[in-house]
Amino acid sequence: VSLSLSLLHISLPSGLFSTFHLLLSLPQPFSHELHTKLSPLRGLTRLNQSFKRFRFLSSLSLSFSFKLCCVNFGLENMMAHSMDDRDSPEKGFDSGKYVRYTPEQVEALERVYAECPKPSSLRRQQLIRECPILCNIEPRQIKVWFQNRRCREKQRKESARLQTVNRKLSAMNKLLMEENDRLQKQVSHLVYENGFMKHRINTATGTTTDNGCESVVASGQQRQQQNPTHQHLQRDANNPAGLLSIAEETLAEFLCKATGTAVDWVQMIGMKPGPDSIGIVAVSRNCSGIAARACGLVSLEPTKVAEILKDRPSWFRDCRSVETLSVIPTGNGGTIELINTQIYAPTTLAAARDFWTLRYSTSLEDGSYVVCEKSLTAATGGPNGPLSSSFVRAKMLSSGFLIRPCDGGGSIIHIVDHVDLDVSSVPEVLRPLYESSKILAQKMTVAALRHVRQIAQETSGEVQFSGGRQPAVLRTFSQRLCRGFNDAVNGFADDGWSPMSSDGGEDITIMINSSSSKFSGSQYGNSFLPSFGSGVLCAKASMLLQNVPPLVLIRFLREHRAEWADYGVDAYCAASLRATPFAVPCVRTGGFPSNQVILPLAQTLEHEEFLEVVRLGGHAYSPEDMGLSRDMYLLQLCSGVDENVVGGCAQLVFAPIDESFADDAPLLPSGFRVIPLDHKTSPNDHLSVNRTRDLASSLDGSTKTDTNTNSRLVLTIAFQFTFDNHSRDNVATMARQYVRNVVGSIQRVALAITPRPGSMQFPTSPEALTLARWISRSYSIHTGANMFGADTQGCDGDTLLKQLWNHSDAILCCSLKTIASPVFTFANQAGLDMLETTLVALQDIMLDKTLDDSGRKALCSEFAKIMQQGYANLPAGICVSSMGRPVSYEQATVWKVLDDNESNHCLAFILVNWSFV
Repeated sequence: VSLSLSLLHISLPSGLFSTFHLLLSLPQPFSHELHTKLSPLRGLTRLNQSFKRFRFLSSLSLSFSFKLCCVNFGLENMMAHSMDDRDSPEKGFDSGKYVRYTPEQVEALERVYAECPKPSSLRRQQLIRECPILCNIEPRQIKVWFQNRRCREKQRKESARLQTVNRKLSAMNKLLMEENDRLQKQVSHLVYENGFMKHRINTATGTTTDNGCESVVASGQQRQQQNPTHQHLQRDANNPAGLLSIAEETLAEFLCKATGTAVDWVQMIGMKPGPDSIGIVAVSRNCSGIAARACGLVSLEPTKVAEILKDRPSWFRDCRSVETLSVIPTGNGGTIELINTQIYAPTTLAAARDFWTLRYSTSLEDGSYVVCEKSLTAATGGPNGPLSSSFVRAKMLSSGFLIRPCDGGGSIIHIVDHVDLDVSSVPEVLRPLYESSKILAQKMTVAALRHVRQIAQETSGEVQFSGGRQPAVLRTFSQRLCRGFNDAVNGFADDGWSPMSSDGGEDITIMINSSSSKFSGSQYGNSFLPSFGSGVLCAKASMLLQNVPPLVLIRFLREHRAEWADYGVDAYCAASLRATPFAVPCVRTGGFPSNQVILPLAQTLEHEEFLEVVRLGGHAYSPEDMGLSRDMYLLQLCSGVDENVVGGCAQLVFAPIDESFADDAPLLPSGFRVIPLDHKTSPNDHLSVNRTRDLASSLDGSTKTDTNTNSRLVLTIAFQFTFDNHSRDNVATMARQYVRNVVGSIQRVALAITPRPGSMQFPTSPEALTLARWISRSYSIHTGANMFGADTQGCDGDTLLKQLWNHSDAILCCSLKTIASPVFTFANQAGLDMLETTLVALQDIMLDKTLDDSGRKALCSEFAKIMQQGYANLPAGICVSSMGRPVSYEQATVWKVLDDNESNHCLAFILVNWSFV
C-alpha cells in the first residue's frame, strides 16, 4: 500500500526511474499483489498487462527497459518535458519530435496557414517574432507543423474526392441493378410471348382459338359499351377532375416507359455507363412513333434539376417557344399545366411542328419528383389548343423525366421522349429525319442530360471561366446564335418575314424582314442597326448530298473558310456594326484569300460544341478596297463534331462582332447545318473523319461516286444581310449570287471528300505538267538517281505527273522566300493527305508552322549545303498537319527545283514512310 501511494505521488522522471527499478527487484508474490492494487487506477490500466513484460526485460540494460516501459505507458512526452526542464529551464516546449500546442498557438498558426500554406523560413521567423505565444517554439518545429497541416489538407481533399466517386459509383451501381432488373423482366416477358406463340403455332395451327383471351376482350368491350363515358370524363378546362384523370394516366404510362418494359429499348452504341459518362442512352424499337430514353447522375438537388429541365428553350435548341396557357393545382400538391410548344423546322424543305400538351408535376411517395407530359387529342379528351397555319400539329406520347434523390446528395435522372412527328406531311426524301429515334435521342434526350450536367459542373466550380466571362454568358451567346439561325431558316410570318420576288430561279429563297419588333429580340441585342438600315434580308437554300461524311464537311467549312467565303461579303456584314458602312460589294469569283485565326472561347463537357472567335485578317488589293483592310471578327459556334455521336446533326453558325464584344452585342447569324438522313454504311466508306481530300480532282467533273453507298444528308444554308431602302435590290442580287457561289463551292468540296474506289484524278494543267518535269529533272541532277525508277526515263509530262501524284511518299514544294516565311505551293496526293488540306488551301500553310523545332533546326543547318550542293538528307522527325495532328516520317530529302533557265524555282521535300502519330 505504501508503495502504491508513493507511486501515485511521483512527478519526476528520476523518481519514476527509481520506482521501476524497485519494482523489478521485488519478489514475485509481492509484485503480484501490487498488480492487483494498481490495476483499477486511472491512467495505469495497462500496467497489469505489462508487468510480465517488465520482468522479462530485467536482464536487459536498465535504460533500455525504462525506454520500453515509457513507450508502453505513453509517457514519452513526460520524459521529453522533464529532460527539457533539466537542460533548458527557460523553455516550455521540447525542441525534439513531439510538441503539444495550446489552442491559442494552433489558432495563430491556422491564421497564417489560411494566408500562406507554405511559408518561407523568413516568414516563419517573422511569425515567431510577431506572435509572443509562439516564441517558445523553434522554427524547425513550426516548419514541421506546416508540413503536417498541408498533408492533412491533402488527405482531406483526397478523402472528399474518393467519397464523391464512391457516391457516384454507388448510385450508378444502383441504376445498373435497376436496369438489369428491367432487362430481366423484359427477357421474361419475351420468353413468355415466345412460348405462347410456339404453343399457338404447334397446337392451334390456325384452326383453334384461345377462348380465354377472347372472353377477356369480349368482356372488356361489353363493359366499355355499357359505360362509354367511363374512360373519358368530361375532360375540359372546366373539369379539373377530368384533367387529373388524364394526368394520372400519363404518369402511369410514363413510369412504365422510364423504369418498366412498356417500350422495347435498345441501348445506343458508344453510350457506356460510368461515373463520368453521360449515362445510359437507349432508343425504341418497333413502337408507335419514335422514342428515346436516358438515365444519368448529376450533382444537383431534384428541385433544381426539375427547374432546369422545365425550361425547355434553354437546352433544346430547336424549341422556339413554350407558352403556358393554364395552371391548375391538384389536391396532392402537384400541378397541371396546359402548354403550347413550338418547334423549329431543321431545314427549309419542311414545316415546323407544335405540340398541345398537358404537363403534370408531382412528388412520389419515395421522395422522387416527376414531370410527365402528353398531347391532348380527341382520343384523350381535354380542351383544344390554339392552331397556327405555320405549324403542323405533332403528337407527344407519354414523356417526361423522373428525378430521384441520391444518398449523400445529387440526383438520378430518367428522361423519356416519345413523339409522333406526322411524317405524312414531310417529303419522302426527308422522312428518315422524322422517323429516326437516334436523331431524337441526340437532339432532345441527350441534350437535356448534357445541359444539366454542364450546369452542375459550373455550379461546383469545376468549369473554368474564359476571358473573364461567366459560363452562363457564354451559354447565352450559343443560344442566341442558334435561335437567330433557326429564325432565318424558318422565316415565320409572325416574326415579320415575307418572301421577295425571285428572278425565276427557285434554288435560292430570298426573304426580307422590315419589322421593328424583329430587332428587339434577345438574339439581336438592343442596338442593332445603329444608324442605318431598314431591315434584314435572308438568302437560304437546302441541298441533298450523297455519300458525304457530315463531320468532314463541317470541319472543312470551319477550317478552310477561304475556299467558300468571299471576304468582301464578310466585310459588308461586319459593316452593319459600324455607323459608316461602305457600298454593297460585287461578288468575286474565288473571293479573297485571308488569314483565319480561330480563338477558342468555351466548350461543353463532352466537347461536342465549341464557341470561338474567328479573326479574319484584312487585305486591300486596290484603292477601292481600302474598306477591306481592317481585321474582322466572327463569333462562331461549331456543334455536333463529336466522332462518337450517332444520329446527331452538325452545324456551323457565325455572326460578325466588333472588337468590344459586349455581353449584349448584336448578332446576325448565318451558317450551315448538316443532318444525316439515314445511317447505313457501305464497305467502301472508310474515310477518316479527320481526312480531307483534294478539290482539284472535282474541277473537271469527271469524278464518279460509288453507287453502292447509301448515306445521305441534307445541307441547309442561310445567310443574313442588312439593307436600307435604297440598296435592297442590290443586296438581294448580291446575296442570291453569293449563296449560289457557296453552293457551288460546297458541291466541289463534297465531291472531293466523298469516299470512292480507285485513286483520285490528278491536276492536268500545263503548269502542273511543267512543275512535275522540273521536280523530276532536278532530283536526278542533284542526287544522281531517278525519283521514279529507271523505266521512266524519256517519259512524257503526263506520265511524270501521274507518277508524281500517285507516289506513296509525301512530295511537297515550297517557295524560296528570304523575307517572309516560305509557304507550300504544290503537293502530291500523299502530301495533301498528310497535311490534311487541298491544293487551294495549301498555299495558306507556312513551312515553319508545319515542322517542329528539331525539323526547323535541321533544315536551317543544312540550308547552305542545299543551296551549294543542291540537296541534303534530313533525319527522321515530326511535322504537324493543318488540323494540328502530329505526323512522323522516317527520312526527308530536300532539293532545289530548277526551271528551264537553271534558276532556283522552289524547294522540294520528300517525306519517306509518313504516318499519323
